[in-house]
Amino acid sequence: MRDPAGRLLTIPNLLSVLRLAGVPLFLYLLLGPRADGWALLVLVFAGLSDWLDGKLARWLNQMSRLGALLDPAADRLYVFCTLLAFVVRDIVPLWVALVLVGREVVVGLCLLVLRQRGWGTFEVTYLGKAATFNLLYAFPLLLLAQGDSAWAQLAQPFAYAFTVWGAALYLWSALLYVYQFFLALRVTPGEVA
Repeated sequence: MRDPAGRLLTIPNLLSVLRLAGVPLFLYLLLGPRADGWALLVLVFAGLSDWLDGKLARWLNQMSRLGALLDPAADRLYVFCTLLAFVVRDIVPLWVALVLVGREVVVGLCLLVLRQRGWGTFEVTYLGKAATFNLLYAFPLLLLAQGDSAWAQLAQPFAYAFTVWGAALYLWSALLYVYQFFLALRVTPGEVA
């Protein structure tokens, strides 16, 4: 009998694929015609589908190895592309984007070293999920906060709060991943009991 974790066609995987497909659409809408309202809807869909695919995977017992790869890949791609577009549009300063992308580079390099030594990926932490959650909700709010409308004025403090909190959690979770990295370097994969 085939291992259900190897399934490809699941509802959560479909949501992750749709989220990934939304990345170029988001970039086009934000940087091409500057259709901020439509770009905002794509970002809201990305945030909601990120939450929903995990819930559905557990509820429907449709967890899969592909989903375990697609979900964080979609999250990282949204974070990177949104930061890139926001820097181009002067929505966030370059240094904020560099700090957050630098975090991804450091964690990615640690993962490469661990894989070369026979380890798998880092164990996902609640803190890392909370950081991504905050950033995925900060980004639509930052987009909504553009301009002088009443909605923009209302969204602005929430946008900045989610951004600061999400960035702080993002960096804190990176420190925990780097700590895991150094612990793993002290042990060979077969020695773990």
